[in-house]
Amino acid sequence: MENINFSHYSVMLHECIDSLDIKPDGVYVDATCGGGGHSYEIASRLGAGGRLICIDQDSDALTAAGKRLEPFREKITFVKNNFSNLAKVLDDLGIERIDGLLIDLGVSSYQLDTPERGFSYNSDAPLDMRMDKDSAFSAYEVVNNYSESELRRILFDYGEESFAPKIAGAIVAARAEKPVETTFELTNIIKSVMPKKLLAVGHHPAKKSFQAIRIEVNSELAVIPPTIDSAVERMNEGGRIAILSFHSLEDRCVKQCFQKNAQGCTCPPDFPICICGNKPKIKILTKKPMLPSKEELEANHRSHSAKLRVAEKV
Repeated sequence: MENINFSHYSVMLHECIDSLDIKPDGVYVDATCGGGGHSYEIASRLGAGGRLICIDQDSDALTAAGKRLEPFREKITFVKNNFSNLAKVLDDLGIERIDGLLIDLGVSSYQLDTPERGFSYNSDAPLDMRMDKDSAFSAYEVVNNYSESELRRILFDYGEESFAPKIAGAIVAARAEKPVETTFELTNIIKSVMPKKLLAVGHHPAKKSFQAIRIEVNSELAVIPPTIDSAVERMNEGGRIAILSFHSLEDRCVKQCFQKNAQGCTCPPDFPICICGNKPKIKILTKKPMLPSKEELEANHRSHSAKLRVAEKV
């Protein structure tokens, strides 16, 4: 554990930090601390009265971040948890209000590049994909225990995989002979039902399926709405929420959650007066998501799908 090489490029670093509009005496939450790159920049802008809460469900990430952020240790509290438990984390720390929240929804480079974590189809490893290594539920359970219809659903809904029925059928047929245990075994099953012309060009044939299974294992989409709602409720007026997403499903979810919290009156248009009493809770600052700069795209290929949306508490 002590020798973890947690390499992680901080995507859209300056855009994220600028969007938070950091106050030196404010209370901020980096809900996906990772290797601590964004956290370092937040902490460096805090004065003696400021505080940063670093949350991550990956104990390896917290170990690495703790070392990187040692110069600011007196300002930082580290918490191992899922960011969907934001309200409880704040309650446990006796924090009533915060001034900013940053969420980076991407899988870290460390997780992708560490073969034994089982996130990548480019390395052979046990089927895992757990962001929280203490969780009992892994990709192995999804691949070997889900029904064919459940597999088809997650591959289509979370991977937008047009070959979902064939892939689900092939997985069920393969595991009837023996359990599917490794990433390469799964990759070969996926390849076996793909048209040869698709195998020769474009993205890796297993990319969409691995994304879908990873999302299912970590409940990645389900945790976004409650986290945003909690953040809005606990945010001081003028506080900012900045969220980085990396595929269309995440971005759509963030966009819809922001829109819901920014909505005012929901009464029918023909009502003479408002009876619902709903008022906007946030102001959306990014009508369209911010994208990485040309320079960043050249420096880091994993930034290509990044989108940043920002909202302010009103």
